[in-house]
Amino acid sequence: MEYYGGIDVSLKESAVCVVDQDGKIFREAKVLSEPEAPIEWFTSLGVPFVRIGLEAGPLSQWLYPPMRNAALPVELLETRQVKTVLATMPVKTDRNDARGIAQLVRFGWFRPVHCKSISAQEKRTLLTTRSMIQSKLLDIKSGIRGILRGYDLKVGDVSPRNFPGRVRQLVAGHQTLTDTIESLLKVQEALEAEFNKLDKKLVSMARSDADARLLMTTPGVGPVVALTFTAAIDAPDRFKSSKDVGPHFGLTPKRYQSGETDYTGRITKKGDKSVRCALFEAANVILTKPIRGCTELKSWAVKLSKRAGMRKAKVALARKLAVILHRMLADGTPFKTSDKNAVA
Repeated sequence: MEYYGGIDVSLKESAVCVVDQDGKIFREAKVLSEPEAPIEWFTSLGVPFVRIGLEAGPLSQWLYPPMRNAALPVELLETRQVKTVLATMPVKTDRNDARGIAQLVRFGWFRPVHCKSISAQEKRTLLTTRSMIQSKLLDIKSGIRGILRGYDLKVGDVSPRNFPGRVRQLVAGHQTLTDTIESLLKVQEALEAEFNKLDKKLVSMARSDADARLLMTTPGVGPVVALTFTAAIDAPDRFKSSKDVGPHFGLTPKRYQSGETDYTGRITKKGDKSVRCALFEAANVILTKPIRGCTELKSWAVKLSKRAGMRKAKVALARKLAVILHRMLADGTPFKTSDKNAVA
C-alpha cells in the first residue's frame, strides 16, 4: 500500500493528513510548525510514503530542507495550482486544506517548486529591504508635495539634493506647516541614509558574487538586475532549456482557445514580478541609452519596435535577455557581442 501526505502550514500549528493510494484518509492531526514536529509525526506512522505535499511560501521554506534531510519525500507545490484546487472546496479549513493537498499529490496534478538556497534568500532579503525603503522614500516625497499643494505651494521639478531646501523655502514663515514638514524631512533624511547604506552593501555583494559579476558583463545589466536574476534562478540546471525562463517569469503572451474562440493576449505576468521589472528596466536602458557592446541586440529590438511599437519591443527584449542571462549562468561564459547565436 502506498501513502501520500499533505501539510497545511500555519504560524503556530500545521494541519497534516495522510491518505492511501485509494484516497482514503489514513491519519490526520495538528502538529507544531517546527521542523521536528512533522518529521516525528510522519516517521512515527511507519508507512511508505510516495510523496508529501507542502505548499510553497515563506513558512514552508524552513520546513522543506529538514524534512528532505530526514529522507521524507516532500515536494514544494506551486501556490497558484494549490489555490485553484482548494478553491473548489465548499468549506475552507486547515484540516480540509491538508486533505486537499494530500489528494493533489496522490493524483500528481502539481508542479514542484524549487526551494531557494540560503545564498539566494540572502540576496532576495537585501533587494526586498532596499525596495521597501525606496518605496517609503517616494511616499514621503509625494506626501510632502500633496500637503504643500493644499496651501497652493508647488515644489516643481527639483533634483533630489535640492528637494529639502526648496521645501523649506516654501514653508518659511508658516510655523505649523514648518513643524509638520520638518518632521517629514527628518524621516526622509533617515531613510535616505539607510537606503545609501543598503545600496553600497548591494554593490559590494554583486562584486563579490561570481554569478553577478558574470551577468554584469552584459550591457544594461547592473548590480540590482544581476542580483535579482541570480537570486531568482538560483540553480540554472533546474531549467531544461533557456527558453523556459521567459515563460517562468511571465514574459510570454497569454493564449485562450475554446471552440471557435482563439486569441493571444498580453504577457501572462506570472512568476516573480521583481525579475520582470528588472529585465524590463535593463531592456529599457539598452533601447533608450547610448551604450556600447550590444549592437546586434539593440538593432534587433529597434527593428521590432518599428513594426510592433516600443513597449512590445522592450518586453520582447526583456524576454530575450532572460534567455541570454540564463545561458550565461549555465555555461559560465561572459556576454559576447559577436556571438550571433546569443541573440538568435
